[in-house]
Amino acid sequence: MGDTQNHKPIIELQQVSKRFGALQVFKDVSLALPRGKTTVVIGESGVGKSVLLKHIVGLLRPDSGRVYFDGRRIDNQNEQQLVPIRRRMGFLFQLGALFDSMTVAENIAFPLAEHTERSAEEMDAVVAEKLRMVGLEGLGPRRPGELSGGQKKRVALARAISLDPEVVLYDEPTTGLDPVRADVINELILKLERELHVTSVVVTHDMTSAYKVADRIVMLYEGRIIADGTPDWFKTCGEPTVRRFVDGRANPEDLEALDLQPKDTGE
Repeated sequence: MGDTQNHKPIIELQQVSKRFGALQVFKDVSLALPRGKTTVVIGESGVGKSVLLKHIVGLLRPDSGRVYFDGRRIDNQNEQQLVPIRRRMGFLFQLGALFDSMTVAENIAFPLAEHTERSAEEMDAVVAEKLRMVGLEGLGPRRPGELSGGQKKRVALARAISLDPEVVLYDEPTTGLDPVRADVINELILKLERELHVTSVVVTHDMTSAYKVADRIVMLYEGRIIADGTPDWFKTCGEPTVRRFVDGRANPEDLEALDLQPKDTGE
């Protein structure tokens, strides 16, 4: 029976639609996310990637459709009912969202202080463990302003996993980082999947990162999922919209509006 439970999706969106004013962000989007795997969500800016994460964590509710977490419908839950569900999720915000007035250790301990009854000694032990996991052992007394961009991302990740979540949601985890530091984040995502068996949902437009960390990639376009497959499938997909995005080529319509021509690469 336990094995059957493990094969059920931990997160499921069923026919979710969402509109902001005149903008239709989702049109009957359905997506089931398996346990212990990393699903990467790609798509152009403004297509609704971050909106998808906010539906999963209950920060936004669909206009129609349903959202489930571990078999329980959550889009109709109130804030109090969502608290125990959110404890099972970690969220790495795009800009880290660290508290500048707190030390690194205090930032990581914040969810523990808010949601648990652990003693100061127990929280110190968790903070030390999470800092080791992200390769920042000994940096607890520093403040975010003393850290590099890559270090801030890793501290934010340590905070996201402080409650040992089953699911970690990453909103553009490599944005603003050079390729070397971005790859450290990619390696950490893989490490958490491997060592903690977490389910990861990664929103990104960084295809290097997507190819490295994903078990599965889904692409959003004009309110729908237009492609869903493995990284290898995306590397060879011939569908024009998908190909333009993963290759980083401008749409012909955009170039025409700017009175530009695509550069001839000679291929």
